[in-house]
Amino acid sequence: MEVHYQCPRCQKPNRHALQPQGGTLRCLECGLEVAYRAEDVQQQSIRHCLLCPSDDLYVRKDFPQKLGLWIVVLGFAASCVTWYWRQVVATFAILFGTAALDLVLYLTFGDVLTCYRCRAEYRGVRNLDQYAGFDLEVHERHRQRLARESQSSPAPARQS
Repeated sequence: MEVHYQCPRCQKPNRHALQPQGGTLRCLECGLEVAYRAEDVQQQSIRHCLLCPSDDLYVRKDFPQKLGLWIVVLGFAASCVTWYWRQVVATFAILFGTAALDLVLYLTFGDVLTCYRCRAEYRGVRNLDQYAGFDLEVHERHRQRLARESQSSPAPARQS
């Protein structure tokens, strides 16, 4: 099992393998350490986020969303061009080909467990069926909390 996350202090990306006996997650850039216990990762399962105090986790496909969006946009644009030139067969071939590519990618890629609050991603977690998929209401609650915290904290002083 491993975790991919942005350091809460320096915002640099980090990746660590999780040890079943517990340990610490140490940022390679700033040295921030976050400890976790063996109970937190027992039987390759996660009950709460190891980096923040959140129990809200969701399952999603482990696929870059921007790449998926580009596949759809390019398929749509190509089908518009062939439709303009009245090439109906080519238009539907592009649309069905894009849908088939989407299905193959969906079946090929695995799932990842993601924290709503800090967006840490846990790979190799067992029993993902005990977690729900993305819930917009929970996401919005965490987004609003983050917005309130950023407004209430003072801006860092500028150094000249």
